[in-house]
Amino acid sequence: MPAYKKALLSVILLSGSALLSFSQRISREEYILKYKNIAIEHMEIYGIPASIKMAQAILESDSGNSYLAKQANNHFGIKCRNDWNGETVYRDDDARNECFRSYDSVEESFQDHSDFLDNSSRYNFLFDLAPDDYKAWAHGLKQAGYATNPKYPELLINLIEDNKLYLLDKGVDVAYSDIRRRREKVSGDFGSAKVNVDNYTVSIDRSSGLRTGYNNGVPYVLANEGDNTRSIAKAVGLREKKLLKFNDLPYSIPISEGDALYIKQKKKRSENGYIMYQVQEGDTMYGISQKFGIRLKNLYKINGMKEADRINPGLQIRLR
Repeated sequence: MPAYKKALLSVILLSGSALLSFSQRISREEYILKYKNIAIEHMEIYGIPASIKMAQAILESDSGNSYLAKQANNHFGIKCRNDWNGETVYRDDDARNECFRSYDSVEESFQDHSDFLDNSSRYNFLFDLAPDDYKAWAHGLKQAGYATNPKYPELLINLIEDNKLYLLDKGVDVAYSDIRRRREKVSGDFGSAKVNVDNYTVSIDRSSGLRTGYNNGVPYVLANEGDNTRSIAKAVGLREKKLLKFNDLPYSIPISEGDALYIKQKKKRSENGYIMYQVQEGDTMYGISQKFGIRLKNLYKINGMKEADRINPGLQIRLR
């Protein structure tokens, strides 16, 4: 074949390849619709704003169209580091030929992103921020060193506001809001560790067989005889570590029938009308935090107290 025909054929093939690649490109809107439910689910479990997770995924993966996204299912640009034992792929970034994590699926990438933020101490302060304060989260990610681009916070914020991703943080999503409306919220007094089922409106979760209810807007389950934190975590689809974290427990402890365990992150303050609580004989700060569905460290913070401080009957504890 003459050289000019070979050159022309090469151009045609390259053009066809480019057109094929272009035709397979996913739009930003399609990407959001495809993965927003994962972001919402992880917000509920980990406390990472769904808006932030989606904005990072869009930015880092070019809405799923980047080389790393297509070749390695890596949608968050997470590099290997020393603790990564999985598959890898190499790509020029801040330096030449850098190591990036590779996953079997996009879902694994979303999961690893949540674990990456949740398990790294340098991101701990982010989880003290309001879960819908996407601006603070955006700046916090840059502060913690997630990205080197000085405009990283602005890029995330613009993506969130241009695409109204902040609505995901507020539950303004058809499937999500339907689930929220079906929930039967209950309020009341937990007691220091247990819930008296006779005094509360509870329901049976058919998928787990556990009695469930709400306190301070946070869902909990009641242990059955023979349950432990591991069996309950498995029944509700959580890792035991996450269940312990939701209940301010540093490690697994024995539990009894009727013990209440939160299955979502407790609130930073009372949101159901309770403002003050008078300490009773036998109360502990931990028991009060469980009783009112408030994170233990926030309860200490609200009252200007330290963990070593003792509480006595009659003391007034602020709940918000």
